[in-house]
Amino acid sequence: MSDTFTRWESLVKKQLKTEDIDAVLRKENLEGLEVKPFYDTVSKPLPNIPKVEENTHLVALYHESLEEDVFAFMLEHNVEHLEQKTIFVNNKDLAGHISPEEEDQYFSLIDVFDEQNALIDDQLTKELLAKNFRRNIAVDVSFHQNAGASISQQLGIALAKAKELIEVYGPDILDRLIFRLAVGANYFFEVAKLRAFRLVFNQLSKEYGRDDIPYIFAETSLRNKSVADHENNLIRSSLELAAAMIGGADAVFSNNYLLEKSTENSEEISFKQQIVLAYESIINVFEDAANGSYYVEDLTKQIAENSWAFFVAIEEKGGYLELLKQGWIQKEIYNHAVEEQQWVEEGRIKLIGVNLYPKLDVKKTVGELYSEKEIKPVRWAEMFE
Repeated sequence: MSDTFTRWESLVKKQLKTEDIDAVLRKENLEGLEVKPFYDTVSKPLPNIPKVEENTHLVALYHESLEEDVFAFMLEHNVEHLEQKTIFVNNKDLAGHISPEEEDQYFSLIDVFDEQNALIDDQLTKELLAKNFRRNIAVDVSFHQNAGASISQQLGIALAKAKELIEVYGPDILDRLIFRLAVGANYFFEVAKLRAFRLVFNQLSKEYGRDDIPYIFAETSLRNKSVADHENNLIRSSLELAAAMIGGADAVFSNNYLLEKSTENSEEISFKQQIVLAYESIINVFEDAANGSYYVEDLTKQIAENSWAFFVAIEEKGGYLELLKQGWIQKEIYNHAVEEQQWVEEGRIKLIGVNLYPKLDVKKTVGELYSEKEIKPVRWAEMFE
């Protein structure tokens, strides 16, 4: 044990006024990650983990009033004469009618996987690949995060879905993909999640003789939001956006903090969270802002290892689509989601205004909320609403 470590440990004990710092600082987590009370080194420092975009795109849901000031829009209906903008198309029918000019930057957020029937929509995939988009095919695992999948499950599934596409359309599809991830509540874990995904995706691409970096479109989670607790929704989504930018997302989007009664004002406020973070804190311009943090470096390595292991397990059992048909993927997500929901019910995961200050009564059971045969989004707060 180094002299530096001993001095640091003594300082921590003095600050916490206890000899048993593990009891105070060591916290359980559902991800199976080993988290130390404090860090003074990392075994093998990682180099900067690159991302695709130099600056993170701040994406707003399209509104005419924002045209002058916003560079990147999510588009769900056709808009004429949008020029020199970055456009993320979120509507299958709309994507079929768009023919971008050379100077336009269009990205598809459309997932070609039919999760219910466990297949790839081949016609849709070919139509999208024929488009002059910068990125043509979305691999959506925000869906899985909102359904309660663990971090390693989310990233392992993202790799497995990419592998399914490679097997059908060849490895050149890798640089046509955009990965849609939802960023959850556990701030440092989510920073590490995005960093780890860049590592494991690059590892997958090397299996095919390539050296690709994933394009990551990160959005705020719906899983930890409440219908009746708007202000806390806003705080949570701000932290999620910060984690996404620091983690190295290429584009970020904030879902509306008013879940069931979106207004023009709430859409503007939701977007302007990104503006404050980017232009006041200047965190959207770094290639790998978390590099050098021993804690985040350690989490990144563990998440990368666990995610790769989950991906390998999927492949050894027959691949993502086959395991969807068997119900294995659904059951794995169900098991984690139910355990997570039980932690919410017990107060081990705290949601201010939901199960803490005030603590609301349970109105729906885990059995009513979840099904082991179906992947479906469930918010933690639904148990109390």
